Amino acid sequence: MAVTTSSVAGIIAGLNPLVYSASAPYTLFLFQAVFIILLCSIIHIPLSKLQQPRVIAEVITGILLGPSVMGHVPNFTTTCFSAASIPSLTLFANIGIILFLFIIGLEVDVKFIIKNAKAAVTVGLINMAVPFALGCGIAKGFYEHYRVDDDTLKPIDFTTYMVFIAVALCITAFPVLARILTELNLIGDRVGTIVLAAGITNDLVGWILLALAVTLANASDGINTLYILLLTVAWFLFLSYPVRLTMKFLLKRYTTDLQSGEPSQISMMLILVLVFISAFYTDIIGVHPIFGAFMVGVIVPRDNGYVIKITEKLEDLVHIVMIPIYFALAGLSVNLGDLSQGIDWAYTIGIILLAMFGKISGGFFAAKLNKLLWRESLAVGILMSCKGIVEIVVLNVGLNSGIISQKVYSMFIVMALVTTFLTTPLALLVYPVSYREKRDKFINGEIEWDGTPISQVDSKSRTSSTANEDVEIIEESSDGVTNNLIKKVRGRKELTIENFKNFKLSNLIVLVKSLESISSLMNFVHDFASFDLDEEDDEYHSNYEVDVKAIHLREFSSRTSHLLEASQAQGDDYFEETNSTSSLLAILRIFTNMLNIHFTSYSILAPTKNHLLSINEHISNENSNFLMASVPLKKFVPENEYFSSMSLGAALLEAENSDISFYKKLFHSASCSFGLLLTNGNIGSKKYDDFVSEKPKARKQLTRQGSNSNFGLKSINLILNHENVLTESDLLALNVVFKLGFNLARINVFVKSSPASRTSFDQQIEKLFNYNSHIDLSIHHLKDSNHFADEIQRIRPNISAELFVIANNIAKDDIENIFDKNVNQLLDLSASENFDVLIVKAAQR
Repeated sequence: MAVTTSSVAGIIAGLNPLVYSASAPYTLFLFQAVFIILLCSIIHIPLSKLQQPRVIAEVITGILLGPSVMGHVPNFTTTCFSAASIPSLTLFANIGIILFLFIIGLEVDVKFIIKNAKAAVTVGLINMAVPFALGCGIAKGFYEHYRVDDDTLKPIDFTTYMVFIAVALCITAFPVLARILTELNLIGDRVGTIVLAAGITNDLVGWILLALAVTLANASDGINTLYILLLTVAWFLFLSYPVRLTMKFLLKRYTTDLQSGEPSQISMMLILVLVFISAFYTDIIGVHPIFGAFMVGVIVPRDNGYVIKITEKLEDLVHIVMIPIYFALAGLSVNLGDLSQGIDWAYTIGIILLAMFGKISGGFFAAKLNKLLWRESLAVGILMSCKGIVEIVVLNVGLNSGIISQKVYSMFIVMALVTTFLTTPLALLVYPVSYREKRDKFINGEIEWDGTPISQVDSKSRTSSTANEDVEIIEESSDGVTNNLIKKVRGRKELTIENFKNFKLSNLIVLVKSLESISSLMNFVHDFASFDLDEEDDEYHSNYEVDVKAIHLREFSSRTSHLLEASQAQGDDYFEETNSTSSLLAILRIFTNMLNIHFTSYSILAPTKNHLLSINEHISNENSNFLMASVPLKKFVPENEYFSSMSLGAALLEAENSDISFYKKLFHSASCSFGLLLTNGNIGSKKYDDFVSEKPKARKQLTRQGSNSNFGLKSINLILNHENVLTESDLLALNVVFKLGFNLARINVFVKSSPASRTSFDQQIEKLFNYNSHIDLSIHHLKDSNHFADEIQRIRPNISAELFVIANNIAKDDIENIFDKNVNQLLDLSASENFDVLIVKAAQR
């Protein structure tokens, strides 16, 4: 073919890029791909706010671009999606769906099915059987109205048609289901466990039934159908045993893939070649290439998160580029204008109702067999009713195989969209978080089903009002005269330093979100959890062991690799694999092992809105638990002129971001006591070293007092709001300093106090810290409680690079602020004087 000047010079020479050219098909394809991908993303933005899966936006995009909407615009279809250009889109989309089915195969965890065999078999099969039977019933009407007299399709037996319609009604989209479970934070819930096991089983059986339907449609007679089925089964057995075992042997013998969990380039090449060989085989025997790809996905080894890493290497290209084009093409085949008669919409509404009723009733009945509560059983049925991705693939296979007409295809696409859209809101309505919390407390024996606490059932004379009333703390003005300002602080009762030992912290839970917080957390773990066996054995004064648990908090995204990981978060193998592959947890594990500290870890993968709920599920509300997080102060407030002109407290309100919102929720709603370490980057800082070098006496004192601190600091500062009435948060702060004191040389206590009570309170503090004769304990009394930060600076002018501990006595109903005014004052001083602040708050019980 001769190359014209215009084809070389392009639009400069007058070439129209939207005219399809067989010699350069990629020009129009690139335009179509960009158009589809961008439109999918735009439509998904509002739908994501409703917690809807991306597949809905992708199919709606196709419907909008197809004959239903934009097809009515003159010349739109012939210009943008001409008939000659569709084969190029179809080829690219089908390669994408082959890889997509391979990824779906990677999601199938056979071990998980075996582990939950009862739920997988009962819920999975019964949940399919009911809608399958209903589909067989309505298939008769569809066959007579839309198939018998359709001359555009080759004739097929009613049995083949019936099997396909029944499969289309009974299928569950496992990828969409797992995403919904993660969004609703049901991974790990017993409803989520049952639904996951049943969903995998449903997926496997559904693909087998679809393969049967396609085989029946493609085979010319019964003996050919038998041969196709035998060849398919033989191929799967060949992949499951010789190929799978050989693959595992080669990966273990000649690579380190399974040990590291990271597939090498040669391994990826061999696996992808196997995918295409298997897809080619199943296509030439008359099934469909997607089934061959699915089979290979099922047999890939799952050791050490290997399938997750394979998915990570493929998912961006597949899900961002290929799959939107595939589902947009599916939408292009939908013509809602064909549904022009009342009977058409009657059948459409009918299959929607049958699909929902069949899946919900089947799931409900099967869940009751597994002894779930009524609402839990109903939630199982609703969750199993989602269609989504798999349903669209099934319908496309049926349309391309000539089993169903375009009109029936359009009806079922509408059904798939409606049922998928309804799944999330119905699940939230039937199975909200409040119900799950109530159920857990009931199962644990904490409450009666009506909400009455077990301990209060027969205690009519119990007077609990005083235990729950707010404590009123009377503050003094700078001139010593009591002012009329009364600050209400949450507290169960009036507490004193005598209640100190009731808040013993024996479990430290560190919250890890990023690498930048690791160093400060490691230092805190060292100083807080280090234990000397030679300490004197005294209940009140002695050191004690602390167990450390690390929670790695990660953001769940729409990536399939995250979906795979979330769906696997059920067994012991998951915890071992995740913890061994998480570099942050590995650092903490090595560090605590060196210190002989008992260490456990857990990795949480959840959407941002579910982070607090996920954390609370892994911690208990015992006094001994202390949840700890660390974040640089600069991450809270941006460094610019606008914020630098404000106080830090005002800036925190103005600069509301995801971090501030998250830690605010922890302070108000964490199940256990919580501490937030705000750092100024002082560990080993030059400023501190300069201070020591400039003060020879200070250097001599610090060297003499053998501190074991790993902070790069030698002293800690505690601020108490009042000496007569302490809140639970004050006692928590006192306990933290008490424990840190075993590895520190100097402790400074700043107390807002009245002169009359100073002596007795000082004696109590000194008695508390007399376990270490090397501690240089200083108690300072602050007269001006309204401007105590200035007094601290006056008393101790050199506080750079030190650590301050303060209680966050923010009122329970003050949901607007993250800190109380005292903490805000101290943070303002911290920003100017460059020291770290640990802010603690006792749990609300």
